[in-house]
Amino acid sequence: MRRSITREPDTYPGFWNHLGVPLLLVVIMWAVYLISVETGYSFTKFGLYPRTAKGLLGIFTIPFIHGSWEHLMNNSVPMLVLGWALFKFYRPIAWKTLIGIYLMSGVWLWISGRPSYHIGASGVVYGLAAFLFISGWIRREKKVASLSLLVAFMYGGLWWGVLPVDPTISWEGHLWGALSGFALGFLYRNQGPVKRKYQWEIDEELEKELELAPDQNETAEAERPGGYHISYTYIPRKEDES
Repeated sequence: MRRSITREPDTYPGFWNHLGVPLLLVVIMWAVYLISVETGYSFTKFGLYPRTAKGLLGIFTIPFIHGSWEHLMNNSVPMLVLGWALFKFYRPIAWKTLIGIYLMSGVWLWISGRPSYHIGASGVVYGLAAFLFISGWIRREKKVASLSLLVAFMYGGLWWGVLPVDPTISWEGHLWGALSGFALGFLYRNQGPVKRKYQWEIDEELEKELELAPDQNETAEAERPGGYHISYTYIPRKEDES
């Protein structure tokens, strides 16, 4: 039996369609930092300051404010890679996952963080890495989980950032970002990438169904993919009925 491959149509084809949102976020991050460098104006005071009214604004602005070129670069690359993976493999839930990580990590940091200004997109990056890892593991999508681990490795020991080893780093932001990603990974455990099914797999499933439910007397039916339905029915002639 000749076997062919059936590809499901991609509603959102193209590399750039998956990269558009994370690229926009990175562009805003760079624009804010370049304005700061050119004007000498510090945006740090617009960062997140826990448990203060003025710090509430930081829940929304924190990912776009960075303190150095190194800080900006360290967040830009993983934001692009992990953001692309999110919109590539989890397009139906990508927006609500990204917004959920964004807000949950910010709110939790505002509630529990140290009394200091917290800035940077690290919380979102940690959230994306955690979401892709746990969701890929739960759904047995090895390529998604592996990508997350690869970025974590390239990021310079990503998971060490959730520990209070450096007082100059917002480890609380990293921790809450990761926890928000894990939480959403479990929440959306039944949603995500659907494995493609090949034509020969469909044929084998149909053959098994026909073996388990053989034709009975008058009617034999066989249904094949592609919208074709074949039905054989015996109808006696009038002279046979007499």
